[in-house]
Amino acid sequence: MLPIEKLSLTAAAALLSCTMAQAQAPAADADPYLWLEEVSSKRALDWVKQWNSLTTSQLDGLPGIQQTTNAIREVVDSRERIPFVEKQGQYLYNFWKDAEHPRGVLRRTTLERYGTDAPQWDVVLDLDRLARDEKENWVWHGMECLKPHAERCLFSLTRGGGDAHVVREFDMSSLQFVPQGFYLPEAKSDVNWVSRDRLFVATDFGPGSLTSSGYPRIVKEWKRGTPLQAAKLVFEGKLADISVSGYSDHYPGFKREFVLRYTSFFTNELYFRHAGKLVKLDKPNSATAFTFKDQLLIRLRGDWNVGNRQYQQGSLLSIDFSGFMAGKRNFTILYEPEATRSLQSVTTTRSAILLTELVNVRSQVQELRMQKGKWERRTVPTPAFASVSISSLDYLDSDQYFMVQNDFLTPTTLHLAQVGSDERRQLKSQPGFFDASGLKVEQHFASARDGTRIPYFVVMRKDLKYDGSNPTLLYGYGGFEISMKPSYNATVGRAWLEKGGVYVLSNIRGGGEFGPRWHEAALKEKRQVSYDDFITVAEDLIARKVTSPQHLGIMGGSLGGMLVSVAALQRPELFNAVVSQVPLADMKRYHRMLAGASWIDEYGDPDRPEEWDYISRYSPYHLLDRNRSYPPVFFTSSTRDDRVHPAHARKMVARMKEQGHQVLYWENMDGGHGGAVNGEQQARLYGMVYSFLWDRLK
Repeated sequence: MLPIEKLSLTAAAALLSCTMAQAQAPAADADPYLWLEEVSSKRALDWVKQWNSLTTSQLDGLPGIQQTTNAIREVVDSRERIPFVEKQGQYLYNFWKDAEHPRGVLRRTTLERYGTDAPQWDVVLDLDRLARDEKENWVWHGMECLKPHAERCLFSLTRGGGDAHVVREFDMSSLQFVPQGFYLPEAKSDVNWVSRDRLFVATDFGPGSLTSSGYPRIVKEWKRGTPLQAAKLVFEGKLADISVSGYSDHYPGFKREFVLRYTSFFTNELYFRHAGKLVKLDKPNSATAFTFKDQLLIRLRGDWNVGNRQYQQGSLLSIDFSGFMAGKRNFTILYEPEATRSLQSVTTTRSAILLTELVNVRSQVQELRMQKGKWERRTVPTPAFASVSISSLDYLDSDQYFMVQNDFLTPTTLHLAQVGSDERRQLKSQPGFFDASGLKVEQHFASARDGTRIPYFVVMRKDLKYDGSNPTLLYGYGGFEISMKPSYNATVGRAWLEKGGVYVLSNIRGGGEFGPRWHEAALKEKRQVSYDDFITVAEDLIARKVTSPQHLGIMGGSLGGMLVSVAALQRPELFNAVVSQVPLADMKRYHRMLAGASWIDEYGDPDRPEEWDYISRYSPYHLLDRNRSYPPVFFTSSTRDDRVHPAHARKMVARMKEQGHQVLYWENMDGGHGGAVNGEQQARLYGMVYSFLWDRLK
C-alpha cells in the first residue's frame, strides 16, 4: 500500500516550509493560504510544481501504473471511438483527437459517407497546425454556424482550455478565417447569428459590463463592417445577474428574436424582441421557455397556478405563441411527472418533439406530433436498461434524429432514426474496450434517514463474494439537477473493473434523477441531505458486505469533489481512499472566486450570517480538524480552470499538510474544468488516480 504518511521527509519538509513561508503571519481568524488564490503568480506556481513533483514521485513507483496509463491512453487515442457529428448545412462535422492530432482537427463529411465503415473526411481546421503557426496554446471550444446553410461559422478557441475564449469568423467554402470578419478577444462571450451581417453579442465590453459572476450583462446588436464599440444596445442586465444573451429562432415562417436574462442560476426572464421593442414573457421565473414553430413550450421547475388550474412541477406545457402573447393561457400538458418518472431532455425535429425521460433512472423516449390541431403521442421502443440520448439531424429541415445508446457493460451505438417509425439504422458502434463477459449490473435502493429510497447501480463480477473484501469505488455528484445515468466508461472498465474492482454509481438527492423535487431536496440549507444520502449508500454497501471500510474508496468532481471531501471529513471511518477532482472547498469565499457567484442559488450566500451558519457545516476547508484521522485524499485540479478556482484544491492540500493529514495533489497546467487538454494528459491523470485507488483498496 502506498505509504503516503511516509513521504520523503526532505521533500515534505521543504514543501511545508515553502507553504508556511508564504503565509503572512496572519491574524487568528485570517486565511494563511489566501496567496494560493493567485492563480499564476510565481510563488503559487512554484508551490504547485513542488506538489506535482512530490506526487508523481510517490505514485510513479506503484506496481502497474505505467500499464494502467498505457491502457487508458489506448482508449482515449483510439481510432475506433465513435466520431460523433452535428449537421451544419449539407455536411456532418466532427471534432477529432488522437495521437497524431492531440489538439484535434475539425473535419466534415456527408451523411452518405458517414454511414460507411471508413468514411472519407475533409479537414476544415487543424488545431495543432494553427497553434504552431500562431504560437498560441489553442484548445477547441466549439462553433456557432449561420442557419440554414452554414456558409459562415463563428469558431471559439480558448487558450489552455478555460471557459474564456476568442471568437473568429470562418468561411466554410474557402476554409479560411474571414479577413476583417467578426472577431472578439478572449472573454466568456455568448454570440449568436441574427443574419449573415448581424450578430447578437454578449461579451466583455469593458469596465462594468460583466456580472459579479464574471459573465456578460449587456447584449448588443453588431453589424458587419462596424467596430464593436458602435454596436447597438439591445438589453442591459444588472450586476447581480448571472448572465444575459440574445438569440434568433430560424424556423421558416416563424423567425423571432429573443433576449434571455438569467437573474440567478435557476431563474430567468425571456424577452421577445418585436419591432425594436422587448416584451417580457409572462411565465414563472423558475420556468424555461422556448419556441417550436408556432408553439411556445414552457418547462416548469415549480407548480404554476394560472388560467384557473394548477400545473405540476416538472411538467412541460404547450400553447400557441401568438395566443399566449395575446393573453391566452389554455395550455396543453405534453409531459407530467410521477414519483418515479422525470423529464430529462426535449429535442425538436422539423415536425416533432422528442421527450427523453427517466423511469427509476432508466431511459425512455416519447414522440409528439401535432396532427389536425392536436398533439399525438407514441412511445419509441428502447432497450430496457440502456441510457439513451437524442439529438436532431437537422431540426429545421428533417425528421431524422440520432439516438445514442449504451449502458455500463454495452459499448455505445449510434443510430439514425425517423419520426413515426420504429426502424432505425445503426451508423456506428464502439468496440468493447474491456472484457465485460464476467460482469453484471444491479440496481439497489438504500433507505435514507427520512425513509426516502436512494437508488444506486453496482457493476461487479458475476461470482462476487459478499465477504467485505472487494475493492469498491463509489462515485457521486448530487447537485444542479444533473442526473447520473448508466454509461459505458472504458477508462473505468480498463483501470478498475478488469482488475476485479466494484464500481458504484449513486443517484443521491440534489441531482435530477427524479426531477426538480429531487434537486430541491438538497438545496442551500438542505445540502446535508445529499451528503447523508451518499453516506447511506456507503453504509448499505458495507452492510450488504459488498465491501468494507478498508476496501471502500470514493470519487467525485467539481460539486462531486466537494461531496466526497465532506463525506470523508464527516465519516472518515467509512473510507480508505478519496479522489477529489476540481473541487469546491472554501465555501466562505467560493462566491468571490471566478464563476462562484453564479452558484449562490445552489449553496447559499456566505456573506449572510444566517446562511453561512449552515454553509460552514459542510465547507470542507473549515471542517478540517487536526485532531481527527482522515483517509488519504488525492486532490486534482487545473491551473487553467476558470470555472472552479484551483485555489479550492490548493488550500485544502496546504491545510491538510499543515495539520499532518495524508494528502496528494496534482494540478495540470492546462485543461480547464475538464482537467486535461489531450490524450496524453488525460491518460497521465487517470493513470495516477486509478493506481492510487487500487493501491489503497485492493
